[in-house]
Amino acid sequence: MNRIHTTALIVFLFFFLLVTVLGFAASRWNSSDSKTVEKNLDEWGLGGRQFGAWVTWFLVGGDFYTAYTVIAVPALVYAVGAYGFFALPYTILVYPFIYLVMPKLWTAAQAGGCVTAGDYVYVRYSNRRLEYAVAITGLIATMPYIALQLVGMEVVLKAMGLQGELPLILAFLILAFYTYSSGLRAPALIAFVKDIMIYIVVIAAVILIPLKLGGYASIFAAAKIAFDHKSGATGTLLQAGQMLPFATLALGSALAAFMYPHTMTGVLAAKNADVVRKNAIFLPAYTVLLGMIALLGFMAIAAGVTPQNATEVVPLLFDRIFPEWFSGFAFAAIAIGALVPAAVMSIGASNLFTRNLWKPLIKPAITPEGEAKVAKIVSLVVKLGALVCIVFLPTKFAIDLQLLGGVWMLQIFPAVVFGLFMKKLHTGGLFWGWLAGILLGTFLAFSSGTLKPVYGIPLAGEIYTVYIGLIALALNCFIALGTSGFMRRSYKGL
Repeated sequence: MNRIHTTALIVFLFFFLLVTVLGFAASRWNSSDSKTVEKNLDEWGLGGRQFGAWVTWFLVGGDFYTAYTVIAVPALVYAVGAYGFFALPYTILVYPFIYLVMPKLWTAAQAGGCVTAGDYVYVRYSNRRLEYAVAITGLIATMPYIALQLVGMEVVLKAMGLQGELPLILAFLILAFYTYSSGLRAPALIAFVKDIMIYIVVIAAVILIPLKLGGYASIFAAAKIAFDHKSGATGTLLQAGQMLPFATLALGSALAAFMYPHTMTGVLAAKNADVVRKNAIFLPAYTVLLGMIALLGFMAIAAGVTPQNATEVVPLLFDRIFPEWFSGFAFAAIAIGALVPAAVMSIGASNLFTRNLWKPLIKPAITPEGEAKVAKIVSLVVKLGALVCIVFLPTKFAIDLQLLGGVWMLQIFPAVVFGLFMKKLHTGGLFWGWLAGILLGTFLAFSSGTLKPVYGIPLAGEIYTVYIGLIALALNCFIALGTSGFMRRSYKGL
């Protein structure tokens, strides 16, 4: 792992340079001139709201299924087995939600000129406090998510023998500059290359690796033997006590997924609500891909991969099985898979900061051009913060924050989603419900002394282990809906 893999590195650099050129060229894509992205936040932060079905499919898929997904899901399957497959039902559950809810949100956002979820909440309820709550939640939850994309990139750089932080810093600078220059058009264009490369790598892996390891029967047999020798709740099948936490973790993750600024940005950039509906129908193709990616964890066990760190599972597997040139192609796919979501995440976060914190609190009279300038600067700061987190802090810090981020993002669900279907919602109840959910979720996450995503609820002599985010959301909804039932409504139609 320490020697430089020259052939792999050359292939990697070719594709990395290709997407760099595309990133800077994207400022002219679907626009009359490169100055278009500087006109307003609609152009820089939402690509002019003109992405059709294909562009949106690649953008949302590239944004939702990240480099860290390719690294972390197989690593979890490698470590614990079937429990690591929770991401599959989660990404199955999310698409009916998108089909039913997100077109309605797109329509409401379009009518109100909304760029962010915070914009929608303010237009819907005319309440700054609730707007700030949504914006701050999104910003805090997004930072560690960006950091984890850099973790994915760092892992493949080290797999090619590139040590130290300099290669990661250079990759970060390239990402920062073309995002600054081209806005959302850059990751939208690069997503085409990223997704095609990931599909090629994963399809090749699920065909070629089993052929070299004696077939899927041998792979599952090797995994079963390995887990039988492990202590704890591991195995190729879920154990009885894992089913409820598995199901609630999948459900909670699905409800939170499109509350994040980056996924919300991908939806709001679509040119109409019908594009959003079509994507809800066709995006499940990525779930098939995710299932194949998860199987890499079992393949690594069968191949005898023994990583020092769980995040090394996939790079070590590819390095062992594939010829060096294809390993370089695979590593490039993963690294580019970090660029797309990291760019969209930083754009989504900067949109939130500019529209829902800077504008109302600092400069209410800011011009559209001024908004775009502030957002571009903030996008650099956000990425810099993520880089500092990875370089100077333990990776576990970012992982823990990202885990908490899912719990926190789930708490804006009532304000965003309930408001689309219910008129009689009291803003005080929504705010205090949000705050109670944040506090309870954070407390429960640390209640056992170490950060855990699930909590055991004693009931009728039994312990029912449930995803913490859903427990916090239940309290949130009780306060929000209970208050709305007893107090006068606070509603402003779009």
